[in-house]
Amino acid sequence: MASASTPPGTPEANELVVRRFPEEVATEGNIDLIDEICTEDVADHSPFGEQKGREELKEQLRGLRESFSDFSATVEELVTKDDMVAMRVTLRGTHDGPFMGAEPTGKTFEVGNMVFSRIENGMIAERWVQPDVFGMLTQLGIVEAPEM
Repeated sequence: MASASTPPGTPEANELVVRRFPEEVATEGNIDLIDEICTEDVADHSPFGEQKGREELKEQLRGLRESFSDFSATVEELVTKDDMVAMRVTLRGTHDGPFMGAEPTGKTFEVGNMVFSRIENGMIAERWVQPDVFGMLTQLGIVEAPEM
């Protein structure tokens, strides 16, 4: 969704639409924005499973926000080439709801996340999401790190 001064399909427009996912959907909890910024058949690939379509993606995000009511995703860096945008993102939250079968620990986490998004006609068509799940689960006390 390019602004009036940013023509659609440009690297700048692609970056603007991709930033909206972590900033507005994940952090602000505006999950219905997925209808505006993602294609109807958006594909999302992550360690939490493959999601196909807007409704599956919304359900996954709702679950994440139920597990971490203060969840936030901060964009640290963006790199764009053609229809692909790569982001380095910092994820944060407090474990105050069930997550991956674990009861709330009340602990917080802060981990890195890499997201690659493919843009099609000004919308996110596909995402590859690689958060530091091991670091997250370790910080939350759900798993123990092996001794080195």
